[in-house]
Amino acid sequence: MSSNAPAATVPPKAGAREWAGLAVLALPTLLISLDQSVLFLALPHLAEAMAPSGTQALWMMDVYGFMIAGFLVTMGTLGDRIGRRKLLMIGAVCVSVTSVLTAYSTSSEMLITTRALLGISAATLMPSTLALISNMFHDAHERGRAIAVWASCFMAGTALGPVIGGALLEFFWWGSVFLLGVPVMVILLIAAPILLPEYKDPDGGKLDLLSVVLSLAAIMPVVYGLKELARYGWEPVPIAALVGGLILGAVFVARQRKLTHPLLDMRLFNSGAFTSALLILLFSMIATGGSYLFITGFLQMVEGLDPMEAGLWMVPSAVASIVAGQLAPVLAKRLPLGLVVALGLGSSAVGYVLIAFVSPVGGLPLLLAGFVIVFFGGGPIGALGTNLVVGSAPPEKAGSAAAMSSISGDLGVSLGIAGLGSLGAAVYRSEIELPAGLPAGVAETARGGMEGALAVAQQLPAELAAEVLAAARDAYTSGLNIVGIACAVLAAVLALTATTVLRGSAGGKGKSPEEAAPGAEAPGRDEAGASSGERLAALPER
Repeated sequence: MSSNAPAATVPPKAGAREWAGLAVLALPTLLISLDQSVLFLALPHLAEAMAPSGTQALWMMDVYGFMIAGFLVTMGTLGDRIGRRKLLMIGAVCVSVTSVLTAYSTSSEMLITTRALLGISAATLMPSTLALISNMFHDAHERGRAIAVWASCFMAGTALGPVIGGALLEFFWWGSVFLLGVPVMVILLIAAPILLPEYKDPDGGKLDLLSVVLSLAAIMPVVYGLKELARYGWEPVPIAALVGGLILGAVFVARQRKLTHPLLDMRLFNSGAFTSALLILLFSMIATGGSYLFITGFLQMVEGLDPMEAGLWMVPSAVASIVAGQLAPVLAKRLPLGLVVALGLGSSAVGYVLIAFVSPVGGLPLLLAGFVIVFFGGGPIGALGTNLVVGSAPPEKAGSAAAMSSISGDLGVSLGIAGLGSLGAAVYRSEIELPAGLPAGVAETARGGMEGALAVAQQLPAELAAEVLAAARDAYTSGLNIVGIACAVLAAVLALTATTVLRGSAGGKGKSPEEAAPGAEAPGRDEAGASSGERLAALPER
């Protein structure tokens, strides 16, 4: 029996240039995540140097993340249009300049402004690095390993930020933590033209400026509202920001559906693999963000560790995540991808259960064991889920897909901090049993949160302070335990969901995630020469 079916095209294997290029792309990825956590240690030094108000201190911390989240969609799509390598190099120059300006800021206002510009510059890097990987690695399994390296670098930077920041602050002034980006960007600028390919969408069209404005007006209020809800509870201003952002988000989506060349092509969501992976990434990061908040608080406020010591205790969890991220593509060659992701999420559920049994006295070993298991279980969804999102999109839209992957992570962390943070805070307030005889104002401050209890304890007699702190530690640990239970349930549900919604995605058996996704083309293998619009139109309606 003969067949007229054309022989399958074997994608080319990556060579030394591509793997060296991956090392170059890993540098800005590591830098972005490191910059998000390094300021926590520098804040006391900044407060001493600039005496910022409480509001200014919060904006120093948050404006960087706000700008990254707000500009990811725009920068991902801009890279698709003007060239991903070109945008990466423009961003490298901007990051270098804004890093120096931030390091040498002379006032709170200048620091907030330069930190915002640094966030906008950094937003050019993340989607460009991830999209370029899809251009460099055409073999599905090699691309999976490359994206696993990319995801591992991001997780490593988050964990190493406090450690590196602490080491720098031990010997240099606060601005040194921002100058880390300069040598990294110089290396990128030298190596990028040699090792990285250029790619842009030939059918991209013009950038719709109104869509850019709408995307910023939708994403930034949502992120702001979530962060403020986590800090202050259900106050009118963050609720209004959240609702307003969601309304503008609906307007943004409606406009994208009408445009010939949208900022974000909504037909990407017609792919079940794309949408399912994004949602699982989002909800897994909700659990990670909420638990991370309480675990770092436990290390510093219950165990009494300084930030650098706490950062060092976080390193094993980052190592576990990196190891799991590298193992996941290997397992996905032999097992269905949905099963690999489900096994990881199931492991995370076990880790969260351990956290649910942590006690305020002597609980550090169990906490660390649980957190290491949680991060080990999260490695597969970070690596395989990101690969699935990017691989399910046509190559011309890889930048947009990479931006959506990053946004799902940012929103997930914000939602976790807001939702699970509120849950843990409510448990704290209901469980704390303060000693009798405290002045009303002091008691109210101590009931407001562990930070308040630590502050008022410094003003009390030693015996009474010890009682207040013991009650606060017990209540805070109860909040941590309940958050652990909530995260365990969420991780278990996600594990069951992954086995269902990702069951069509195979790792071994010759299929890659993108090959299992209906209608998606692997980068560099469009034999028919179809435009991005035609390929997206071919995706089935869900």
